[in-house]
Amino acid sequence: MKIVALAGGVGGAKLAHGLAQVLLPEDLTVVVNTGDDFEHLGLFISPDLDTVCYTLAGLANPETGWGRVNETWQTITNIEKLGGPGWFHLGDQDIATHLERTRRLKEGQSLSQITRGFCKAWGVKHTVLPMSDQPVRTIVETDEGDLPFQEYFVHRACQPRVRGFRFEGVETARPADGVEQAIRYAEAVIICPSNPWVSIDPILRVLSPILSDKLPVVAVSPIIGGKTVKGPAAKMYAELGIEPSALAVAKHYLDILRGFVLDNQDAQLAASLPVRTLITNTLMRTDEDRARLAQDVLHFAGNLT
Repeated sequence: MKIVALAGGVGGAKLAHGLAQVLLPEDLTVVVNTGDDFEHLGLFISPDLDTVCYTLAGLANPETGWGRVNETWQTITNIEKLGGPGWFHLGDQDIATHLERTRRLKEGQSLSQITRGFCKAWGVKHTVLPMSDQPVRTIVETDEGDLPFQEYFVHRACQPRVRGFRFEGVETARPADGVEQAIRYAEAVIICPSNPWVSIDPILRVLSPILSDKLPVVAVSPIIGGKTVKGPAAKMYAELGIEPSALAVAKHYLDILRGFVLDNQDAQLAASLPVRTLITNTLMRTDEDRARLAQDVLHFAGNLT
């Protein structure tokens, strides 16, 4: 099957890696959220893109899921000593990525061109693309005011109470070069277990004009037993007055959904869903877990086409 996977964050990167283990390079395109992107210390930083690329390249820190393995921290430590901002913890290897991205952007290269170049350098053979080459910025509306996503997520540690979200620039953003072609030839779209509000919604807002009703969309829940494996999705649901659950995630995507994947712990929720469901073990603790879940999801998606 030719698959387009929509991903953001650590959970999305893990399933993208599972799909890359079982699909040929020409059969998988991973479209990644860039609403989290921001400028910091004069550098253009793409956290979700980097997490996905590092994971596919085998370079990701296995303990955190983000950042680089065998990282050192001399640069950020010395920036802090000089009185600079150290709240966004950048490793030395990671800084090299941001320096080179910034240089290429200033030369006039697009983010999708740069991402292709980085993937080639890191040995990533499957296609990874940003959702757009135009900037889209996620703003978290909170009881303490509107906060850029990284300010909310990292600097404020998700503490302010969420009231809503908006995506600045999304109205004029177009799918990045290569995304529309990948959608045109795809046999299914898989929404990875990423935060629906801030990882997947920005992608869907950009891609909605090119998503066909005939194209099966399958989503994997990032919430298991009412809790997220990683990240603030469950907290966001609760603060917006929605009980956090796999059912809430399915309802979030219901307008486009053909199939939904939930964990064995949530098997009782399947009867409440108006779409076909797959009940399986969705926890991905190892590379083998990732490949197994990918196989399950692909088999399920194949039966929906």
